Amino acid sequence: HRGVDPRSIGRAVWGVVSGRRLGGGSTISMQLARLRFGLETRTWSGKAVQMFRALQLERHYSKDQLLEAYLNLVPCGGNVEGSGTASWVWLGKAPSALTFRECVALSLVPQRPARRSPGRPDADPTAGPLQRAVIQALRGRSEPQDAGFHFTAVSRPPRTAPHFTREVLRRGTGSVVSTTLDAACQETVERTLRDFLRHAAQEGVRNASALLVHTPTREVRAWVGSADFFDAGIQGQVDGVRARRSPGSVLKPFIYGLAIRQGLILPQTLVTDAPAVFGDYNPENYDRGFAGPLPASEALYRSRNLPAIQLLGQLHKPDFYSFLKRCGVSLPHPAGHYGLALALGAEEVSVKEVATLYAMLADDGLPRPLQWTLNNGSAAPVHPMPSGPSVHPSPHGETPLLSAGVRFLVRSMLHPRQPAPTDEAWTAGFPNVSWKTGTSHGWRDAWAAAVNGEYVLVVWAGDFKGKPNPALTGRRTAAPLLFSILGALRLPCPPDEPPPDLRRMEFCAASGDPPGPHCLQRTNGWCLPGISPVRACTLHQEILIDSATGLRVPTDDGRPGLRRETAEIWPPHLLELFRRAGVRRAQPPPFETPAATAAASGANSRAPRIVSPVAGRTYTLRSGDAARRTIPLQAEAAPGVRKLFWFAAQEFLGATDPATPWLWHAVPGSPQIRVIDDQGRSASCPVRVELVP
Repeated sequence: HRGVDPRSIGRAVWGVVSGRRLGGGSTISMQLARLRFGLETRTWSGKAVQMFRALQLERHYSKDQLLEAYLNLVPCGGNVEGSGTASWVWLGKAPSALTFRECVALSLVPQRPARRSPGRPDADPTAGPLQRAVIQALRGRSEPQDAGFHFTAVSRPPRTAPHFTREVLRRGTGSVVSTTLDAACQETVERTLRDFLRHAAQEGVRNASALLVHTPTREVRAWVGSADFFDAGIQGQVDGVRARRSPGSVLKPFIYGLAIRQGLILPQTLVTDAPAVFGDYNPENYDRGFAGPLPASEALYRSRNLPAIQLLGQLHKPDFYSFLKRCGVSLPHPAGHYGLALALGAEEVSVKEVATLYAMLADDGLPRPLQWTLNNGSAAPVHPMPSGPSVHPSPHGETPLLSAGVRFLVRSMLHPRQPAPTDEAWTAGFPNVSWKTGTSHGWRDAWAAAVNGEYVLVVWAGDFKGKPNPALTGRRTAAPLLFSILGALRLPCPPDEPPPDLRRMEFCAASGDPPGPHCLQRTNGWCLPGISPVRACTLHQEILIDSATGLRVPTDDGRPGLRRETAEIWPPHLLELFRRAGVRRAQPPPFETPAATAAASGANSRAPRIVSPVAGRTYTLRSGDAARRTIPLQAEAAPGVRKLFWFAAQEFLGATDPATPWLWHAVPGSPQIRVIDDQGRSASCPVRVELVP
C-alpha cells in the first residue's frame, strides 16, 4: 500500500456498521502519523487527517525509514516509548541481544500497551490464545533458548542516577553517551545517603544531595540529586546538585587562602574574634560568643565568623567577590549588594560550584569545570587567572589562582583534630581529610565539603522548600553524612606532601610570629618566602624585678636583689579582648614608680596602627537609616596608651580606649581618617564612602 490500505479501511468500516469486531484499519504509516503528529483519530475527521498525513509520509520516506520511525515512537507500556527503550527498560539488554521469543513478545505490547505492559505484575504479552498461536506459527524460526511460553520482564527498570541522567540528556551530547560516572561509587553514595536519612528522619531531615569528583580529571564519579527521585513529598525530582542555596561558612577556606596569598596571615597568625559593627551590619558567631585572639588555623577550623569578615575586608586584587566570579560562581548582583556578608553565605551557590572550588583547592589551583561525559575533551579553566608574585604556572599552562603552598596550608588548617574530640567522633580514622561545614541563616541548609586524596565530596542536607529545622547544621547533620559516605567508599587518602614553594621555620607559640630572642616556647611551621608576614615577635620581653618589692624596675641601677625574667607584654586592646573572652593572661608586675611607667611607655614608643577602616577601601552603606550608617574605627596602640583620639577630614570625632572601637557615622566622600594616641603619635588612612538605596 502507499500509506492507506483500502481493504483494511473497508473491513474496519463494515465492522463498525455491522457491530462486529473485525480489527482496525490502520497501517504502520497511519500509526506513525498518529504518534508523530499527536492526532486524535477516534472521529471520522481525525481519521481523514490521519490518512492524509500517512500519504504525505509515504511520499517523502522509504518503507524502511517509516518502520524505523514507528519502532522509535511506538508505546511499549507505562511511559516507555520505542522498542529500543522497551528492550532496555523491560528486559535489561540491548535490542541486538534479544532472543526471537523476546522480540515477538515486545512486538505484541503496542497492541494494548496499558494491559500488556511488562511492568504490571499480572501482565504476560504472550499469554493470550492469539499470541500463543502467533508464536506457534513462527515456531520454525525460534531458537533453543525460546523453549516455553512464559515471558518475564526485569523486576525493576534501571533508575541509576536519574538526576545525572537528566543532566546528560539536557546537554544533548548524542544518542550514545559514555559518562564518567562510576556505578559502584554511585550505588554506594546512594545507599549510604538513604541509610543515613532513615535515621535522621526522626529529626525531620528527609532530603540530601551529594557529589563526588575525581580532582585530577574533574570527572564526576557520583551524582545524587535527592534522597528519592520519585518521592513527591520531598520534591525528589529537584536536582540538589544544581539547586542554588546559601552556603553558610563552607567557602571560608578560600577567604583564608586569599589572605595567605596576599601576605596577611599564616595559619599560626593571631586573629581577633571580638564583637564588631560594620555600618548597619552587626555579625556574630553561631554560638553568640567570642573567643578573643586565636590562631588563624583555629579560627577557620572552629568557623568563627568575625575573623573571616575582618580578613575579607582586607582582601584586594583579587577581593573575595572577584575571586568567586573568576571561579565561575554565578553572582548576579554587584559586590556592594553582598558586602561583608559574603563571608557568611549572603550569596547562593550550588553543590556543583562548591565542588569546583574544592577540586581547585585539592588539585592545581585552577577552577576547571566539572566533566561528566568522556567525549567532551579535557577540562579547560573557567576564566583566565591573574598573575601575581604568589602563583606559579601549573602543568596545564595556566596561572593558578592559589599557589601550591597556599593550597597545602589551607588543607592543613582543615585537618581533623587528633585525637578526635567527642563531638567530632565521626572524624576518627580520617586524619588526612580536609573538611569544612556550613550552615545557612535560619537552619535551612546544612553543608559539608571534604578533600580526600584525589577526590572531593560535597554534601548538602535540607528542604527544597526552605523549611527551617534546628537539626540542619553542618556539624550535626551534613558532616556525619559526609564521613559516613567517605567510610563507605574507602577511598585512599595519603598524607599531604609539602610543595617546594614552602619553607619550614620556627614561630613563637604565643604570638604566632617568628621568634624573638626571649621567646621560650616555639613551634615549627611553614611560610611562603617573600610573601608571608615575618615580623619578629615583640610579645616576649626581658624585664627587671626587684626581689624585695616584687615590682618592675625600668633599668639595672646596680641595686642588690634584681632578677631578670621573661614576660608577655600584650597590647592593651588584645588584653581587653582576652578578658572579654574569659582567657587569663599573666601580666608583669607594675613599675615601682609612675615616672618609671612613663619612661617605659616612651621606650616602647610606637605609633598606633589603624586596623579599621582598611586604607583605600570603598565602603558601601545603605542610605535609609542614618543612625545605623556607621563604620568602626579601631587601632592597635602601644603598651601604656590609655586614649585614642579620632578625626575624619580634620573634624574631631571622639576619644576611646584602645580596646573599644569608635563608631563613626559616616558621610559620603573620601575623608582621611586620623588617630592620635595620648603620647602624641599618630597614623592616618584614606577611605571612600558611598551610599546606596
